[in-house]
Amino acid sequence: MEEREARKKAKAAKEAAKAARGGPAKGKGGDMTAAAPVEAQAALTACAGALAGAVARFVVGPLDVLKIRFQVQLEPIAGGAAGAAAHSHYTSMRQALVTILKEEGIKGLWRGTVPGQLLTVPYTAVQFVALQQCRKAAQEYGLQEHPHLQSAMPFVSGALAGAAATIASYPFDLLRTTLAAQGEPPVYATMTDAARGIIRQHGVRGLYRGLGVTVLEIMPYAALQFGLYDAFHAAYTRTRARLDPERAHEPPTSLQSFVCGLAAGMIAKLGTHPLDVAKKRFQVAGLKRSARYGQRVAPEAVQSLRQVVRDIASREGFAGLFKGAMPSILKAAPSAAVTFAAYEFFLTWLVQNQAQQREAAAAAGAGAGAAGSSSSSAPRRPMH
Repeated sequence: MEEREARKKAKAAKEAAKAARGGPAKGKGGDMTAAAPVEAQAALTACAGALAGAVARFVVGPLDVLKIRFQVQLEPIAGGAAGAAAHSHYTSMRQALVTILKEEGIKGLWRGTVPGQLLTVPYTAVQFVALQQCRKAAQEYGLQEHPHLQSAMPFVSGALAGAAATIASYPFDLLRTTLAAQGEPPVYATMTDAARGIIRQHGVRGLYRGLGVTVLEIMPYAALQFGLYDAFHAAYTRTRARLDPERAHEPPTSLQSFVCGLAAGMIAKLGTHPLDVAKKRFQVAGLKRSARYGQRVAPEAVQSLRQVVRDIASREGFAGLFKGAMPSILKAAPSAAVTFAAYEFFLTWLVQNQAQQREAAAAAGAGAGAAGSSSSSAPRRPMH
């Protein structure tokens, strides 16, 4: 009986989590799946998103550093002028990994972790909350029921959520890139030191250098990531229902979220990688890192996105637009998978915990009420 009750509560928590994400939940009466206030749902979504983002960021930190080192390296890795690869500090993922470990130690693989976490927590929290609000708005205005708009809404919601999250957390993204790209000896010792140096050199606006390119990059990326995630989820659920009709109404499993997130993240990152390379050039322009890492990105070389893309294509070849693509995809796929799986886990856990607290409070209130009514109905002793 207890095991059946536990399974029932777990299923109810997943349904409630689905409601918190903006989807319909099956609940009735005083059940824990009953609709919670919008503010409470937003808070749960933000907490789950922040925790998921923090876990994912730490797991893929080394791949992020490898990606950034390749993206800000101006020398062609291969396929350029004769002997160009020989003058590149990083020539392959394996060589780059060994070089960073040799020159900077294992801590070099997690350079920029502090601003990376400070970026990821608000970014992921804002992203999932914005996505939830977009989905709710679409449901309220009946857009989800329109046959031509139904399939497009996850992509539009993802794009808007990505833009909102980017604007809310951008300075941390720039600081993370700066610290991860600088190498040894470091130009800036800490995140605070980097922020002061950038402000001193470029003013407060320097902390937002490359924001326009980043929003331009993140909107299609987030649109593909969330749109494809929903599409893969729906296809996965339909396939499971066809193969095993008895499990048709079961909520998604963590494995399903992981696999769908993995595929969505890989495709989204590959499709928008050239814009990510251009963004990194904007972010590190003027960074005076050691000459052994090759040419530096001059501030005058990043006047416009069109100029940056044209320069990369002419000097580094078409392959230059996909520098760091391998570590980027290897990072993005597990990052998206871990983020979505951790988000589903934390959201379900938070909803279940909240429901247990409500049940405990209700039981305490009922006990206090019963005690009060019992004491009031008890015979009173006569006063002498």
